[in-house]
Amino acid sequence: MIRSLYTGTTGMNGQQLGMDVIANNLANVSTTGFKKSTTDFQDLLYETLKVPGSQTSADTQSPTGILVGMGVRPAAVTKIFSQGEIFQTENELDVAIEGVGFFEVELPNGTSGYTRSGAFKLDSDGRLVNSNGYPIIPAITVPDGARDITISETGVVSAILAGDTESTEIGNLELVRFTNNSGLSAAGNNIFLETNSSGAPTTGVPGDDGYGILMQTFLEGSNVNIVQEMANMITTQRAYEINSKTIQTSDDMMGITNNLK
Repeated sequence: MIRSLYTGTTGMNGQQLGMDVIANNLANVSTTGFKKSTTDFQDLLYETLKVPGSQTSADTQSPTGILVGMGVRPAAVTKIFSQGEIFQTENELDVAIEGVGFFEVELPNGTSGYTRSGAFKLDSDGRLVNSNGYPIIPAITVPDGARDITISETGVVSAILAGDTESTEIGNLELVRFTNNSGLSAAGNNIFLETNSSGAPTTGVPGDDGYGILMQTFLEGSNVNIVQEMANMITTQRAYEINSKTIQTSDDMMGITNNLK
């Protein structure tokens, strides 16, 4: 009976983590550039009561053996980098990535962060920054008095400068990609960080082979599917309930054993 008590406990702990991941997905359903997560589980070690293939007589062997599992554990929480819904904002500094790639930004500590959120702004110096004020890499500065900023599909940033009537190129947006997006570390604030698992970043021009294109006045929304997450929530809740029932049943069986006379 004791074995089933601990096995049920591992199941409840695992499903609780699964519910935490689902809750975070749903909480960020409106977060620009957010990528949902999924939870992977693995079974624990097995207690071998009878070895498969062990001799049952001089001429026969056990075909299966007896192995009793000890429960479950979370193996990974994986980010899913599928394309989110793209919606129009009519803000000339909003840029969505359609396809593969990240924008690179300079973090306060001088290192690079990577984001799918293209909700850009201008700071007091005219630099193109994200919503936290982190400047875009490579740096793009819009001169004072410039108007009608345009961003092409290939990342060319142009504007009509003060006193001019024709557009002038003022910079280029680039994209970064990784060998293993799921290996990136989520740092919050729509920022991902490079890790040994993600591989080194590779910089390229939007629209080139292997890189997405840019869409001005659009943003990429979360890739969370509310209906799917609600179904996952129901399944997780029921799994948690069933595991709690195994603990309750094991306790009842132990009570029966204790009451034997």
